Amino acid sequence: MNKQIRFSLIGCLITVGVVYGDIGTSPLYVMSNLLNELGKQPLTTEYVWGTVSLIFWTLMLITTIKYVLIAMHAANQGEGGIFALYALIRKNGKWLLIPTLIGGAALLADGTLTPAVTVTSALEGLKGMAFNGQVLVTQQKEVVAGTLVILLLLFTIQNFGTDVIGKAFGPVMVCWFSFLAISGLKNLSQNWSILQALSPIYGIKLLFSPVNPVGIFILGGVFLATTGAEALYSDMGHVGRSNIYVTWPFIFLALMLNYLGQGAWLLQQPAGQTITNPFYQMLPLEFRPFAILLATLAAIIASQALITGSFTLVEEAMGLKLLPHLKIEYPSKQRGQVYINKVNWLLCTCTLLIVLYFQTSDRMEAAYGLAITMTMLMTTLLLKNFLKHRGHPLIARIFVTVFGTIEMIFLLASLTKIIYGGYITLLITIIILAIMAIWYFGNQIRDNLLDETDKVSLLDYKKQLADLTADQTIPLFMSNVVMMAKVRSNYQVKREMLYSILDKQPKRALVYWFVTVNTTDEPDNCYYTVDMLGTRNIVDLQLYLGFKTSHHINLYLRQVVNDLVKRGIIDQQPQKYTTLGKRKIGDFCFILIHELLSEDTTLPAWQHWLIKARIFLQNHSTTPAQWFGLEFSDVRIEKVPLFLKQRRSPKIYLKEIKNAAQK
Repeated sequence: MNKQIRFSLIGCLITVGVVYGDIGTSPLYVMSNLLNELGKQPLTTEYVWGTVSLIFWTLMLITTIKYVLIAMHAANQGEGGIFALYALIRKNGKWLLIPTLIGGAALLADGTLTPAVTVTSALEGLKGMAFNGQVLVTQQKEVVAGTLVILLLLFTIQNFGTDVIGKAFGPVMVCWFSFLAISGLKNLSQNWSILQALSPIYGIKLLFSPVNPVGIFILGGVFLATTGAEALYSDMGHVGRSNIYVTWPFIFLALMLNYLGQGAWLLQQPAGQTITNPFYQMLPLEFRPFAILLATLAAIIASQALITGSFTLVEEAMGLKLLPHLKIEYPSKQRGQVYINKVNWLLCTCTLLIVLYFQTSDRMEAAYGLAITMTMLMTTLLLKNFLKHRGHPLIARIFVTVFGTIEMIFLLASLTKIIYGGYITLLITIIILAIMAIWYFGNQIRDNLLDETDKVSLLDYKKQLADLTADQTIPLFMSNVVMMAKVRSNYQVKREMLYSILDKQPKRALVYWFVTVNTTDEPDNCYYTVDMLGTRNIVDLQLYLGFKTSHHINLYLRQVVNDLVKRGIIDQQPQKYTTLGKRKIGDFCFILIHELLSEDTTLPAWQHWLIKARIFLQNHSTTPAQWFGLEFSDVRIEKVPLFLKQRRSPKIYLKEIKNAAQK
């Protein structure tokens, strides 16, 4: 089902509140970061014009052309983002998994730094600010304390849902961007010469000018102006492409007016003037308290959007089997809102530790943006493949050449941040990437090495299952036995499935369900197929669920059973004793097979380690019962050894028999 969201005024208001928080708070710190790059060198007109020019063309090329005009056409049933894009094109080549894993891990890692830097930058405006003649915040440790409190409260309320505060996001962010535009325009009117900076010539000259002490590496700071572009693409499924098209010109104009205003203000400052943050300093003193309050609200909204975006990314990665299963909750009726407890508190812990470690926004900015440049470069590779397989090979080559080159330069410039704190986000990226790789490739190795002799066909056991159902000498185990089994082609299932039913205390049931959950490339698919194998008591049920659709089996199974009974495909199961009136369906027992790696397994050391690491992740994430939504159902877990290339047992010979009794 295609779920494109149409344009509406309400949709535009929501879009402003949800999509642009990250990129919208960049004026708080971008120019101050670029001024820090000067060191002890004097500020010149050439430097101001050059930095504003680089910011303008970065927003124009990366955010506007690449993401708004090109990437948003790569929609998967209306969904955007690196995982949705991968699901759309993964059939085009196995190699596409690698940039997806790298980009996804980097995007999740970047989420730990964004809330820290935005909230800290906003609150730093309070330092030295006098209220009724009294300065309330004098030291950075007070800013850090306030940041920690705000972030902790923000993470704490996630499990309650954000319906109430979510409704205020749009109006607050409209006020914020209007404030950016008005304050920027006011200062721009004092020095219109800054408009010359819109020419790319000044930005290119600055990269090689002696007034720029860091050379091309200044692009690492310039890149901070467009860090929210990837989030813009990811949020397309929440707000709709048309609403982004309509609102982006307003956002772009507000951002550039503010950057131009900051540049114009800088040109007016006398030599030797101490400049810490031009965003706040260019404002009249009477407006600064309002600006700090509004900036703090905008930073909180940006952080909130990023947190919920992280939940969505993890949910998509789990659906694509790139991350271990984690329990997903739906805290509100708001469309698409999910909550993942473990992700929330891991993100909270990392973010708070980053604030405590870096202390100031300047130091955080030094580490900021490195991970997102990797994500953007990986997205470029995936988009090139998308364009190529949509019949535009020439456009694909031009696209990857232009944007690949630009983003590679940005990445090289950002690599200097590693020694100044970028190693933190790089380390988090590597950890997330390792988890993804272990989970995905561990599953691949396990599936590839499973001995085919461990597979049997359901067709060969039709008669035994029918006879077992009819055998009145065996007590009824359950009306419906549900095996969470992957039924492959030719009705192949793992032998332990039928061993559980027939050999381990025969489980007599009226109907045997063999349920396979298939994750589709479309995000919102939800349908099923049934194969009865020519019987009335064996059901091969194939569920097809999108990678953003709930995998709670109990939501679907009752519907399927009632549908099959209504169609006369399976018999009714009337219950003599029941509190539900004329009950037509009996009870259910779900059988889950829990595999444990057998010690009697011979594998290369690296494969053995990978399989054990994958099992470790499984045991420390969500249980299969939780993942399938069966916590309140009758679930039996049966442990079986997992043999991969079973070690040959030495043959033993009879040497002697003593005192055997004669028959």
